[in-house]
Amino acid sequence: MSFSNLELNEFEAQGQYLNFQGYSIFYRTIGEGENLFLLHGYPFNSFDWSLVISKLSKNRKIILLDFLGMGFSDKPKHHKYSFEEYAEIVNAVAKHLNILEADILAHDLAVSVVQEMFASPKKNVFIIRSVAFMNGGLFTDVYKPRLIQRLLSQTPNVIGKFLSKILSRKSVESSLSRVFGPNTQPDSNWLGIFWEVLNFKDGRSIAYLIGRLVFDKIHYQKRWIEAMSDTKIPFCYICGPADPNSGRQMANRFSESYPTKPVYFLSELIGHWPQIESPEEVCATYYQFNKDLEHSNETRK
Repeated sequence: MSFSNLELNEFEAQGQYLNFQGYSIFYRTIGEGENLFLLHGYPFNSFDWSLVISKLSKNRKIILLDFLGMGFSDKPKHHKYSFEEYAEIVNAVAKHLNILEADILAHDLAVSVVQEMFASPKKNVFIIRSVAFMNGGLFTDVYKPRLIQRLLSQTPNVIGKFLSKILSRKSVESSLSRVFGPNTQPDSNWLGIFWEVLNFKDGRSIAYLIGRLVFDKIHYQKRWIEAMSDTKIPFCYICGPADPNSGRQMANRFSESYPTKPVYFLSELIGHWPQIESPEEVCATYYQFNKDLEHSNETRK
């Protein structure tokens, strides 16, 4: 395996692969201490977290993985991707690493994977200590998908497959520019990384299959929302408010549904990829969430 980008090569070389039901799943651990899963979104991979790893791993063991169909993991073309399977993959990595307890920071599509884990607690092989959801579609009624998502994933399979194959770099970059903040647009290096990751193992050709999960969420909503209401696991929402998909409107909906759960707003012009746009702010906010949890626990004693 070789990428033109040296950062990608190094990141992949320091990881390992797990066999999951015959498929190869990329994972990597960094640091020592309490376990923290960093779960990525669609359509890229765990490299999205690269700018926050050094700070978050100072006193934690960071666990990264690439979901099936994305990043360095296998990308089967005739496969039924599902939230249930993605939850299984998180648990498979945890079991392989003998993880008994962990915190989770989840972005974009991964927030729904964690919702599925909330809704199926008996399937989890480790105790989830806390969850920070960040810029993800927790509620379908306020989520605003991009046009490219609709074209790829709300059209018949044959059209979605065709559009995925002819998807150009220019169209991907144009779509990304709309969800990043106006002053924190990805530079040429990041755009090159995104394109390489998307195309690795011909992943671009199946973008429509995973994209369909965004629109499958409606069938899970009642169960997931109830599970979040019932769970004893502490959780919060970290929000890049300039995100047109799942920014301020998602945070407001979160507060309406879970008024006792904290919402942390990042700077006003931060968009959908806070960990890339403002990594130091994301780290500081995540630490604040942990401090608030500690204070809350102390108050209860």
